[in-house]
Amino acid sequence: MAQRDITAVLKDHDKELLAIPGVVGVYVGLLPDDKTPCLKVMVVQEAADLRRRIPKTIEGYPVLIEETGVIRPLKKN
Repeated sequence: MAQRDITAVLKDHDKELLAIPGVVGVYVGLLPDDKTPCLKVMVVQEAADLRRRIPKTIEGYPVLIEETGVIRPLKKN
């Protein structure tokens, strides 16, 4: 069971998750039930090695992997 606020948990673990090659972002989201908070890890391409490196839970919160592809900043005009 999670003890701390999920935003604080994300703040304390975002750098270690982003240091994993292939991870392009992390954010607070919801499980498919649209009620339960979770941490979402965005990856360029979901692969077995990433599933092994990314924890299934962090401080009691579930972690979901989301394949997003490469994320680039928008160009300013």
